[in-house]
Amino acid sequence: MSVIPLDGPRIAAKTQRAKYLVVFLHGYGANGEDLIAIGQQWRGLMPDAAFVAPNAPEPCGQVAGGRQWFRLTMRDQQERAIGVVKAAPTLDFFLDSELDRHGLNDSKLALVGFSQGAMVALHTGLRRRAPAGIVGYSGQFVVAKEQKQVSEPIPRGGIPPVLLIHGSEDDVIPPEAMFASATALAAAGCPCQWHLSLGIGHGIDSEGLSHGGLFLAKCFGLRQGTPVRLPG
Repeated sequence: MSVIPLDGPRIAAKTQRAKYLVVFLHGYGANGEDLIAIGQQWRGLMPDAAFVAPNAPEPCGQVAGGRQWFRLTMRDQQERAIGVVKAAPTLDFFLDSELDRHGLNDSKLALVGFSQGAMVALHTGLRRRAPAGIVGYSGQFVVAKEQKQVSEPIPRGGIPPVLLIHGSEDDVIPPEAMFASATALAAAGCPCQWHLSLGIGHGIDSEGLSHGGLFLAKCFGLRQGTPVRLPG
């Protein structure tokens, strides 16, 4: 299967050589510039980390100049599940290339996705060679109900920790999707934490950014971080 080379804005590590890599996956109709600024906010927590936010491979017909990881029409579960499978090879190729460029392996990689990007991050990241952690903002863990090739189980051995963050007033992907995702991930043996941002819609607030940054710093073994509520 041919893949589309990806590229996007980058932030270099504060130190001479990057020891960690954080990859941001933007939402539907946005581009890499939408999330890369988070890297500036997290550099103090992870000075040895490099940050990159690739532009999704497809132009978005609904938003001029926007990009998409996969097409959205009816926004049903099946469409999303098929979409993340289609996007995975292109993202995997990009991640492998970026890790090689920095001389790193998956244990030094973290994925951070927003909305559609969170769906892709969860699907792809959980099927790689155990990245350090995954943060999903305003998204969901999608699983197809009918297509076996989409609903394959998460591989065992080295499953990364996951943090899901969602706005309580999200009217694009309702917060119930976060709780359903946390339940599904836990059932698959994935250590999943979550945080609900009260009064927030389909976006990321300062508290959510703080939780995400501390979570990844802890995943990289840089600090203890702060407690995050566990489902149930």
